[in-house]
Amino acid sequence: MATSPPFELEWLSRIDQLTASQWDLLFADAPPFCRYGYLNALERSGCVGGQSGWAPYHLCVRRQGQIAALAPGYLKRHSYGEYVFDWSWADAYQHHGLAYYPKWISAIPFTPVTGPRLRVAPGIQSESLLAAITPSLHHHGLSLGLSGMQWLFPRLDESQALARQQWRQRLDIQFHWHNRGYASFEQFTDTLTARRRKAILKERRCRATLTIERFEGAAITPALWQQFFRFYQLTYAKRSGHGGYLNQPFFEALGQALAENLVLIMARRGDHWLAGALYLKDKECLYGRYWGCTEAIDGLHFELCYYQGIDYCIDHGLCRFDAGAQGEHKLRRGFEPTLTYSNHLVFHPQFDEAIASFVGQETERVLQRMQVYHRQLPFKSD
Repeated sequence: MATSPPFELEWLSRIDQLTASQWDLLFADAPPFCRYGYLNALERSGCVGGQSGWAPYHLCVRRQGQIAALAPGYLKRHSYGEYVFDWSWADAYQHHGLAYYPKWISAIPFTPVTGPRLRVAPGIQSESLLAAITPSLHHHGLSLGLSGMQWLFPRLDESQALARQQWRQRLDIQFHWHNRGYASFEQFTDTLTARRRKAILKERRCRATLTIERFEGAAITPALWQQFFRFYQLTYAKRSGHGGYLNQPFFEALGQALAENLVLIMARRGDHWLAGALYLKDKECLYGRYWGCTEAIDGLHFELCYYQGIDYCIDHGLCRFDAGAQGEHKLRRGFEPTLTYSNHLVFHPQFDEAIASFVGQETERVLQRMQVYHRQLPFKSD
């Protein structure tokens, strides 16, 4: 009986070791964060690589020389910018005199968005490929001195397939807005309790003194990019004491590579810009990512980052609005709890056993929180 040719692992220290057409052939219908243009913009701008602690290490699986699968990947020397929190694991390793870093992750840097992580070529079965390469991934990780490997924010089907190959599955919760065929923002708020609808309309009063404008694609000029980046830096500096993970060359490269996927919503008083929020989009979903302002105005953050996004989804028939990680306050504004996933292969046998126990207990707590959140949704009861 004939056997299939073996899969071979190739590791790329730069995404431009492949062409855009080679990468996007597998990720063409994925969220824009998975596309070549986005990942290459991160590398070209220096947001990853160098001293960032994110060393590009993308996985290319070949069979008989042909690309069989691709996955974005990075060697990490810290856990910043991942949004799957494993600091306690790193502390436990250090307490026992072991090195937790480096580790390998398949993820989109600084971007907690669910999407495909391992894309396979036509005619190849994803789970069969994963079963075939997991031993090789384990062996390669050990040869590099890694503590383990992680897949962050994979789709549910990918996470389940990884779990069946003994990659420990973790759960977390985000809050997403769902478009149920609303014809207007008012029709959406009519589905909410009177108290919550009144609160939202009160928060939107800031529009009365401001002009809010949408810019898409090529309409986002260099001057607008410069103004938006100033907002982004100021907000990060106030919140975190640094200028943010991303730089102006990244945003400019993003504007060139993925113009059709960008929406910039800006607020001004007279001729003076005060705030901006940058979104990415695909055919089904709007992704709220970055925001900043120069003046604190009641309700302005909620307006630019939530309500304008809902307006855009309704106007353009998008099914879902992912406004970013965490944020229980989104519940009160009609965003619904959504499970997210990560999977972890821990090389140290004793730590793997301890982490498996931790993850099991954590899963129970997450599912209990999901039930609580569903009870807190502000929609009218039937």
